[in-house]
Amino acid sequence: QVQLVESGGGLVQAGDSLRLSCAASGRTFSNLILGWFRQAPGKEREFVASISRRGGITDYADSVKGRFTISRDNAKNTVYLQMNSLKPEETAVYYCGAADGWHVPRRTTTEYDYWGQGTQVTVSS
Repeated sequence: QVQLVESGGGLVQAGDSLRLSCAASGRTFSNLILGWFRQAPGKEREFVASISRRGGITDYADSVKGRFTISRDNAKNTVYLQMNSLKPEETAVYYCGAADGWHVPRRTTTEYDYWGQGTQVTVSS
């Protein structure tokens, strides 16, 4: 079993930056593929970014490409999501997901085995 705990959410203004963190425990961290998703009220959970086991392969939703950066520190068992130039429509609960296996990228919720509780990001206009 893997436990994931997100942090770093908050209230920011449009154009601001925010960095989310997700700390993992319960499994060898470097054996996990990791991803970030978000879910706005009344909408389905959507893919934001994913990163391979060693961090060499990353993938992003088109809507965040060039503004968001996913990274991981395997020594700290933590994955990050740096979000720049945030927009009001990106207000959502952001979730960290973890998956066993090797293949990347992984863009659907069904491809992830474990989830955190989420962290709220609110972007005001």
